[in-house]
Amino acid sequence: MSRGARDGGATARCTVTVCRGCCCGTAAGFDHAGQLTQLRKAIADVAAVRVSDCLDTCAHANVIVVQPSPAGRRAGGRPVWLGLVNDTDAADDIAAWIRAGGPGLADPPGVLDLYAFTPPRRIRQHLT
Repeated sequence: MSRGARDGGATARCTVTVCRGCCCGTAAGFDHAGQLTQLRKAIADVAAVRVSDCLDTCAHANVIVVQPSPAGRRAGGRPVWLGLVNDTDAADDIAAWIRAGGPGLADPPGVLDLYAFTPPRRIRQHLT
């Protein structure tokens, strides 16, 4: 068992990957840095947030991937890919879901169904 798992550290939390490569983070009229700051502040005590280079799902920019915690994975949770996350309300909904437990432990707010998509297998394997 890793020290992080014993201590309830980062390995016991959801991981949130925010794409900021090629097209993500470039849509005009939206504060992308502000979104990242908002998300980090909202879930700092319950999830790890990392920024990724291009996840190769540019048609869905801005992309956020929520990976389950170990407990969520054991409960059947799998990574959830969310695209077109270009408003602050969506980031708030994502944060609320993660604070409630995230994939496998809490149902996402219904509105997140509008953002969810399934990337090709080749791309999904990049994060797992």
